[in-house]
Amino acid sequence: MTDTTSRALALLNLLQTHRHWPGTELATRLGVTERTVRRDVDRLRELGYRVESTPGVAGGYRLEAGSAVPPLLLNDDEAVTMAIGLRVAATQQLVGGPEVTLTALAKLEQVLPSALRQRVNALAASVQAPRIGDAPVVSPEVLGEIALATRDTERLRLRYVDAERQESVRRVEPHALAPAGRKWFLLCWDLDREDWRTFRVDRITAVEHTRVLFPRRDITEEEIEQRVLIASSWSPQKVEAAAVMELPLDEMQERFGPWWQGATAVGADRTRWPVGGSDWREAMYGLLWIPEGIEYTVALPEPHRAELREAVGRLLRALDTPEPDDAE
Repeated sequence: MTDTTSRALALLNLLQTHRHWPGTELATRLGVTERTVRRDVDRLRELGYRVESTPGVAGGYRLEAGSAVPPLLLNDDEAVTMAIGLRVAATQQLVGGPEVTLTALAKLEQVLPSALRQRVNALAASVQAPRIGDAPVVSPEVLGEIALATRDTERLRLRYVDAERQESVRRVEPHALAPAGRKWFLLCWDLDREDWRTFRVDRITAVEHTRVLFPRRDITEEEIEQRVLIASSWSPQKVEAAAVMELPLDEMQERFGPWWQGATAVGADRTRWPVGGSDWREAMYGLLWIPEGIEYTVALPEPHRAELREAVGRLLRALDTPEPDDAE
């Protein structure tokens, strides 16, 4: 393999790992001049890759979908089959790790020409993937578009329908896609609310690309996992309860951190915080996180209220009873 061929393949690999590359950065990474980069780009175009260039200070190169699938050792039918398989695998979480599936899906979706993308959408709509329990239906097309934008740090406009069926348009900077339980969640920075938000992907009905890039904000993997966990916990629960605390909303937010989500002010000095779970035990676990010394009342429907009262009564009696003598 000649140096020219090796360099062209290295350039192709870079173009496939990010949506947009400045010409100067490509030249630096490849150890060549910008003129050489332009020649290598022309070679890729001759091979069938559609590489678009933009002039100016912020100009550069990006790999776009062309009129035919570029030479990936796949014919059209194979590319369509692979795209459908990756979409199903992503929505059903079937392949070893969501990151691997989404990376492969993003690479393939990036170069699919319009005609083949239409075939993929039509065929994918007719594929009855195995449902995992009562998992909500996630649009593979939406998941693929968000995966691209997340990888490329591109701002998006999302059409989102919340739990109350209220539709809104959200301008966001996508940072992470993650599965939790049987759902997919998008963690993003909401530009209008100037704060982190986590959206269920199955409630996103449309994705609009803006082609505006953003600098990635500082957030740790632990914070991402925590915020996704919090978002998944606010899904409708079998047992719904609420605690009304003698604590102003702003102070409650400070004490609870991101776990304050869902709380609302009740006047100036009290806060209503929804808790719940699969049974009264999980609701009780949430109540135990209320800080020491904070008085509160609980809204919990019957028969769960009676079950919790009976369990707490037995626990209090056990604590008031002297420790048993284990000596024989």
